[in-house]
Amino acid sequence: MVRVENLAKSGIKSIPKEYVRPEEELINMGDVFEQEKKKEGPEVPTVDLKEMESEDEEVRRSCRERLKKAAEEWGVMQLVNHGIPIELINAVKESGEAFFALPVEEKEKYANEQSSGNVQGYGSKLANNASGQLEWQDYLFHLIFPEDKCDLSIWPKTPSRYTEVTSEYARHLRKLASKILGMLSLGLGLEEGRLEEEVGGMEELLLQLKINYYPICPQPEKALGVEAHTDVSSLTFLLHNMVPGLQLFYHGKWVTAKCVPDSILMHVGDTIEILSNGKYKSILHRGMVNKEKIRISWAVFCEPPKDKIVLKPLPELVSDAEPARFPPRTFTQHIQHKLFRKTEEPVGADQTK
Repeated sequence: MVRVENLAKSGIKSIPKEYVRPEEELINMGDVFEQEKKKEGPEVPTVDLKEMESEDEEVRRSCRERLKKAAEEWGVMQLVNHGIPIELINAVKESGEAFFALPVEEKEKYANEQSSGNVQGYGSKLANNASGQLEWQDYLFHLIFPEDKCDLSIWPKTPSRYTEVTSEYARHLRKLASKILGMLSLGLGLEEGRLEEEVGGMEELLLQLKINYYPICPQPEKALGVEAHTDVSSLTFLLHNMVPGLQLFYHGKWVTAKCVPDSILMHVGDTIEILSNGKYKSILHRGMVNKEKIRISWAVFCEPPKDKIVLKPLPELVSDAEPARFPPRTFTQHIQHKLFRKTEEPVGADQTK
């Protein structure tokens, strides 16, 4: 298996053809640093969660409304004052950076075996599309919550604090997920605990961590770190090392997300889009690369159990005027449906149906 990190360090001036994206995907690529500095144009909304601690119900309601509006219009937002200690977030980032700073042969001890269906561990993406294209990234992927379902034997032993800080972060993030799901439920006129119950509750909702490592790329205008997709999760929480690269397809144009210090970027995933009957959006997004700085991101996907729950629009949100926009499917069936659609349709086609 070729690791992208090794390719990047080999001194190549042009990338192998399997990393070159087709012309239609290369729209709006440009320089990601210049795009992030742009003052004009649409920006990912920011939601200040500190307002949810207010004793004034009007302040709390106003915060819920802003979150609801961001979920309806964008499906992605920057969360600030989210309640997770910044020292802990920095420790999580330092641990991930230390793992990827290890020699590739050391990281290979944690290599996954995708061919046998074991995706947990250190890896690089296998081509799963007809053209056999690859993404300019290596990654580390594993379950981080619930704790009793985690396989700690595949978690990195170096750096030594990795398990401690990652587990602590998972516990905090699980509480934050409950809070956000509650706010989104109320925004739909439902009981506060409804969406969380629908995605598996405290026992069944799985938190999967994927640390994406995007090496410097000699031809960033031709490659992608992650191809355009929507997340299948209920929610996705994202940290990064303050190097820009995330782009969102908003109103027909690619918008580069700004790097907001101490924030957590949160996506609404397909699961919540389906349950809300399309009221909340799962936005198409992609990951850019550059030739100046390594980019690292920490994505945590909050996923429902694979086969236990049938995902479909909630009956309270379906009417003659607004019929169900999505057929009933388990989470596994939804993933398989998306993979099938991906081989049949052009990039950017609506793959949530």
